[in-house]
Amino acid sequence: MRLGGKIAVVTGAGRGIGAAIAEAFIREGAQVIIAERDETTGAETAARLGDNAFFIHTDVTDQDSVDTAIAETLARNGGIDVLVNNAGINVFHEPLATTDDEWARCMAVDLEGVWRMCRAVLPTMLDQQAGSIVNIASSHASTIIPGTFPYPVAKHGLLGLTRSLGIEYAAQGIRVNAIAPGYIETDLAVEYWNTFPDPAAERRRTYDLHPPKRIGKPEEVAMTAVFLASDEAPFINATSIAVDGGRSVLYHD
Repeated sequence: MRLGGKIAVVTGAGRGIGAAIAEAFIREGAQVIIAERDETTGAETAARLGDNAFFIHTDVTDQDSVDTAIAETLARNGGIDVLVNNAGINVFHEPLATTDDEWARCMAVDLEGVWRMCRAVLPTMLDQQAGSIVNIASSHASTIIPGTFPYPVAKHGLLGLTRSLGIEYAAQGIRVNAIAPGYIETDLAVEYWNTFPDPAAERRRTYDLHPPKRIGKPEEVAMTAVFLASDEAPFINATSIAVDGGRSVLYHD
């Protein structure tokens, strides 16, 4: 069991990549806190995953909610070995069409929410002199696609946060890394394809953008998170691993 005995908190674990990470962690022996804002999906995922999953309502935009969730986790489990910051939202606009509210909404979840969670768990990890933080970034953290502002700004910032914390606390046994997923076949992706007149054609077009002629699965991101959270990666710190089938290094005209 690669995560046997570890206590993990996974934000945004009610569906999609977060739920896949929670499931993989439990399969590998961890106890997992489903830290989710949506009470319905959070409770349903915890119930589906069984006795080693526990749902705690968590809004990463609210420091009081974050602090309460971490305090409840510590009271229940006695420690936190792994934090996966998966909660995130897509905010895509042309820059000058971005309102102050949309900018603030994106930053509050995709960047500041990650910092709130890190700030809440780091004292415990420092006391333990051990811990692994895994931040779910994006291919937008290294590439820019027009019309997706300000999402890549937040994700570039997330890489800076990952590197800064990883260097700051490395000597105290804490590793901080990121995963940068590309296009992943989540329910949200399927819902997006279904907005087109020919969903199958749009799916095929998306597949053809990638060297393997398919896109990623949530489980493939999840197993990368298992590796980074495990004792198999003790010297991997302050870096980001792309899970995108090679698209980010593909030559484009």
